[in-house]
Amino acid sequence: MAEGFLRSFDSGLEVLSAGTNPAIAVNPVAVAVMKEAGIDISRNRPKSVELFLNEPFDYVITVCGGAKETCPAFTGKVRYRLHIGFDDPADAVGTVEEAMPVFRRVRDEVRSGFNKLYIDRIAAELVHEQKL
Repeated sequence: MAEGFLRSFDSGLEVLSAGTNPAIAVNPVAVAVMKEAGIDISRNRPKSVELFLNEPFDYVITVCGGAKETCPAFTGKVRYRLHIGFDDPADAVGTVEEAMPVFRRVRDEVRSGFNKLYIDRIAAELVHEQKL
């Protein structure tokens, strides 16, 4: 969800998403609630964070539960390492209908949290760099 929202805020950003324990496929409920928000994540594929540990990043952001503690150390240059915590909606129990409100709540929290990050830090840095 975070990847989808960041891309929607600024198509010029290079955004990669990975997990410490990636699923086989993107959760179909996540796809559905993001579609409600006008963002198509149906073509996204879960990836392991292990693929990116040696790469340089401006931001490495952990988002769910214990990811902050379990995310391995990046050996590539990382300017900022942040944690913006949300419940993992995949932990919702019950039927799809019962899980949808949890996914919607988390989607809205992710949109708000990453919009704030984008406005306060990322876009502000981009403007500052353009002035230099």
